[in-house]
Amino acid sequence: MQRQLPKKNSRTTKLQKTAKIAKKITLKTKKTPLKSTKRSLITTPHPPEYTNAVNDNPRILITGAGGQVGFEIAKEFRKLYGKNSVIATDVRQPPAGYPEGPFRYLDVMDLNEINKLVVDNNITWVCHLASILSAAGEKNPALALKLNTRGIENVLESARVHNLRVFAPSTIAAFGPSTPPDNTPDSTIMQPTTMYGVTKVYLELLGDYYKNKYNVDFRSIRYPGVISSAAPPGGGTTDWLVDIYHQALTKGSYTCFLKEDSALPMMHGDDCVKATIGLVTADVSKLTQTTYNVTGLSVTPRQAAASIRKYIPHFQISYEPDFRQAIADSWPNSLDDSMARRDWNWEPSFDLDGLTRDMLGALKVQYNLPDDKFKLPPM
Repeated sequence: MQRQLPKKNSRTTKLQKTAKIAKKITLKTKKTPLKSTKRSLITTPHPPEYTNAVNDNPRILITGAGGQVGFEIAKEFRKLYGKNSVIATDVRQPPAGYPEGPFRYLDVMDLNEINKLVVDNNITWVCHLASILSAAGEKNPALALKLNTRGIENVLESARVHNLRVFAPSTIAAFGPSTPPDNTPDSTIMQPTTMYGVTKVYLELLGDYYKNKYNVDFRSIRYPGVISSAAPPGGGTTDWLVDIYHQALTKGSYTCFLKEDSALPMMHGDDCVKATIGLVTADVSKLTQTTYNVTGLSVTPRQAAASIRKYIPHFQISYEPDFRQAIADSWPNSLDDSMARRDWNWEPSFDLDGLTRDMLGALKVQYNLPDDKFKLPPM
């Protein structure tokens, strides 16, 4: 007699079918995991186009913010967007009187530190000012090469990953002896003779690459000599035009490290801030290039001395050129900034006499000099 098998329970059959379906779903999920919603530090190939770089409410990170230009830019950005929207950083403590707001330690040669600050503070714009300048760079070219190149590499890589707008200034030191010296255009021969200039040419080219390859919103200005009463002269090749005003007030004389007829492009610190803010906030659709010349005036030591004598008639100047003369001779006498004027309405506010008046007036207050030291004529 054949043994009869028991009938399958319909409920058990349904459960078995359900288990098989669930197993298939589990295996499929393991093969194609869901995307994480967490913001990752891992690089991605192509960020979306400028969706994060809005002007209405930016979050701004400034590197090298303890320097002369960083001081002024931090102050202006905090006026525009609020003190807590601007994270100033440097490897040194901020100078006395620094604009109120967050100030953090940041070594730009550490990409992880940059990424952490970007993520923790929801940064959308970076103003990368950390750099070793011309004269200091010639005293330690290896360090200038390391800091100036690694810093911009890390900032641009962070921008690629986190969709940031980047402003990183270049300089007239990016030009060289083979550059046309008068009314130098934006696009021309660039064969610098200083390590500072070499690293700034690299910065411009790398910014162009990230713009074209990854659509990073990179913007740059070739700064001329920046003249401001907010910070003491730092020994750079254009710093004679800062030091001359200090010495005129405190000593009545100045010994210049350049020849009397050495012309260099310069601009007032307020004009530097004006140009920087103007380019950083400009509509990207109006920009026809990534790097622009800007200038305020072209001036020689002799012309500056003549301007000072309008306010301090007894002022005397002498000349003892040093190694910085060769650096100055390799830079342009004047710049053509017509593209900046066309694309984002750049226009300087100070001529030489306006610069002299402003510098002497501000330094007179800083040194607490009596009114009879000299009198400024009415505006």
